[in-house]
Amino acid sequence: MNEPRHSPEAPRRQPRPRRLLRLVNQREAARVSTLLRGEVVGGVIVMVAALIGFIAANSPLADDYFALRDTRIGPASLHLDLSLGQWAADGLLAIFFFMVGLELKREFVAGELSRFSTAIVPVAAAFGGVAVPALIYVAFTAGTPAVHGWAIPTATDIAFAVAVLGLIAPRIPPALRMFLLTLAVVDDLIAISIIAIFYTEGMQWLPLAASLLPIAAYAFLVRRFPAWFAKSGWGPWLILLPIGGVAWALFHASGIHATIVGVVLAFLVPVSGVGGTQLAEVFEHRFRPLSTGIAVPIFAFFAAGVAVGGDSRFPFDPIALGIMVGLVVGKPLGIAVSTWLLTRFTRAELDESVRWRELIGVGALAGVGFTVALLVADLSFVNASDADTARLAVMSGSVIAVVVAAALLVRRPAARKR
Repeated sequence: MNEPRHSPEAPRRQPRPRRLLRLVNQREAARVSTLLRGEVVGGVIVMVAALIGFIAANSPLADDYFALRDTRIGPASLHLDLSLGQWAADGLLAIFFFMVGLELKREFVAGELSRFSTAIVPVAAAFGGVAVPALIYVAFTAGTPAVHGWAIPTATDIAFAVAVLGLIAPRIPPALRMFLLTLAVVDDLIAISIIAIFYTEGMQWLPLAASLLPIAAYAFLVRRFPAWFAKSGWGPWLILLPIGGVAWALFHASGIHATIVGVVLAFLVPVSGVGGTQLAEVFEHRFRPLSTGIAVPIFAFFAAGVAVGGDSRFPFDPIALGIMVGLVVGKPLGIAVSTWLLTRFTRAELDESVRWRELIGVGALAGVGFTVALLVADLSFVNASDADTARLAVMSGSVIAVVVAAALLVRRPAARKR
């Protein structure tokens, strides 16, 4: 009779727990560190631009400021007779969404989101951080037309959040930095999907069908000649940018918010091509100054210009309360609960360098919803008083979220010494 291979007393091998929020490799960590440094600078620029706009709207220059924002330019025959504020929201933000699309594709193809084991945490946290604020807002505005703005407190401003993180917690574990970045990227994808699905009215199919022609031409060029566009300093500007402009104009005429075309075009850019050409990385390097230094600051300058003594009903209106509570309470609650559920009901564990207090602090920082939140506020309300109430709530809620995050993330001297 054969002897058993293993003794009955031999302990069974326990399944190895999977560590969450862990850096995968040094190359990815270096890329994220470089990206974070760029976002810190961009976030500071946007903060200054928004502050200038807010001060201008509440100063003796207010009449000149609002006259500038409402100045209309563009050909009316092409439905492009827009105010400067609309050009900033619909046109310049398309550049910002193009950058978001490049980062999204990079993450899905070769980054944190390309592996299920590392993608599950930020994806689950992002969905939790979207669902809970939306439900809180709906609870405050249920039964009123204002419920249409349910998506306002769901967005995270990646540039603002990363900039604030660099200022208040420069020594936070790198794993949490990557978690915030990846979380914000997924959050942006959800916000883009919400805008495309729920904030599109009066679809015009002919311009939408016509937009397929420049989009197809763009896709052919970037995939057929990636090495040339990577090496040519003027090729993307003189060839691809006009094609993208035509696609943007047709999207705008179709009724779909024109910023979505930025994501569509970004998804067509190859992450890696013939000979190892990483065109998406090249474009991200070239176009980031245009986005962080010009497009988003101009949008912030006009979007933050709300007169405190104007027609808004801030701060006790249900719109304002729903947005602020959603950003300050809903965001960290949704992110922390989603992450806790993963660790509670799976074999996953947090990396040893991550504390729950800091994770909740990062969740609070995700409540800094500025750029996309202000855009959704503009799309949600036609009434000026509702829109101003929402804008003030977004800015105030973001500031409160920063204070909460600082209280959780800033370590005491004794803790830093340990």
